[in-house]
Amino acid sequence: MNQKFKDLGMKPADILLPRPGTDMTRWAVVACDQFTSQPEYWEEVDRIAGDAPSTLRLILPESRLNDPNVEEHIADINRSMADYLARDIFQSCPESIIYIERTQSDGTVRPGLVAAVDLEKYDYTPGSGSLIRATEGTVLERIPPRVRVRKDAPVELPHVMLLIDDPGKICVEPITAAREEMEPLYDFDLMMKGGHLKGWKLSAKQADELAAALSRLCSAEAMEHKYGLGGVAPLLFAVGDGNHSLATAKTCYENLKKVTPEDQWADLPARYALVEIENLHDPALKFEAIHRVVFGVDPEKLIAAFLAFYPGAHEGRGEGHTIAYTWAGGEGCLTVPDPSVQLPVGTLQNFLDAYLKENGGEVDYIHGESVTDELGKKPGNIGFKLPAMGKDQLFKTVIADGVLPRKTFSMGHAEDKRYYVEGRKIR
Repeated sequence: MNQKFKDLGMKPADILLPRPGTDMTRWAVVACDQFTSQPEYWEEVDRIAGDAPSTLRLILPESRLNDPNVEEHIADINRSMADYLARDIFQSCPESIIYIERTQSDGTVRPGLVAAVDLEKYDYTPGSGSLIRATEGTVLERIPPRVRVRKDAPVELPHVMLLIDDPGKICVEPITAAREEMEPLYDFDLMMKGGHLKGWKLSAKQADELAAALSRLCSAEAMEHKYGLGGVAPLLFAVGDGNHSLATAKTCYENLKKVTPEDQWADLPARYALVEIENLHDPALKFEAIHRVVFGVDPEKLIAAFLAFYPGAHEGRGEGHTIAYTWAGGEGCLTVPDPSVQLPVGTLQNFLDAYLKENGGEVDYIHGESVTDELGKKPGNIGFKLPAMGKDQLFKTVIADGVLPRKTFSMGHAEDKRYYVEGRKIR
């Protein structure tokens, strides 16, 4: 390992890419947790991929995770991985970090870095002081089915996206400025309106400079300057997308440790996971609010309960956390002065969890204010519209509150999620 990365929780990796001559458009497919309610999307992907080498044969779309023959799907994936390795479909880029540029559906370009992160330095437990942390609560029930997919797989293909809080743009952006001097690796259109993807390999000098910049980013001085917090455990990487996939990798590694002598843990390929790293402050990376609609309730009773739940809360706008609502009887706002959590979504979610447990009803998580209003106005429903979280609030909230409430924010549209391109041996 490059010793400059030793304490940073990441490192260059032996990255697998398809050999030259591979049809990259048919090779790369979108993250497995997208379009789960649209089987026709994955049917079209299957048609496009055809008989060509494709990551579609190496992943399990989550729309099929509960199929009665899911174990057969998993066995097919493992056989395909072994077949691709045996037929030299892959070529290895040893000790590499890849700089990528993803052209999104709106035409903006999102830069990032592909590298491996150390799962010893990742913890999804709320309140963890690890260098790599989850941003939202991890649903433990979602991990075991994903473990079944990964535990015997010889290769991983990542859709995890980690964020760094780099307002000074000292890590990724200097590499962007020097991309024309780097070794190009791929340049192709993504299928199914996914945009375009380019990749370059960092030089050894660039990798060293990146390590130095990341070290400055998580220093005690930087933590105090950015968050006004002294003496706290540094947070370098926050999970932006794919937390349950990273939690699955962590679980598989922890299971392997139980049957492996401790002096061999450092050499286990499964100790690391391949990810994409992005700067939270890149303008192409947009956070969108996720709103709530509650079904099967008496809206007036629910509003009264909210005001009783938070002493001092009142109707109308004011200082504190203000949350807009819409129901069949009209619309308005609720304000909670001196909130105990960082974000309005936390104030609302804490109440809803308690209220629905006691009174029944269901909550759904909605993209878009107009849809929230439309659903909220139906009898027996109420919609709550939340402000978008500012990017500068993400790391500070995770440090202060442990994790964000579930479904706090969304990073871009489904077509803009990560596509599988790079791989890495994990056995």
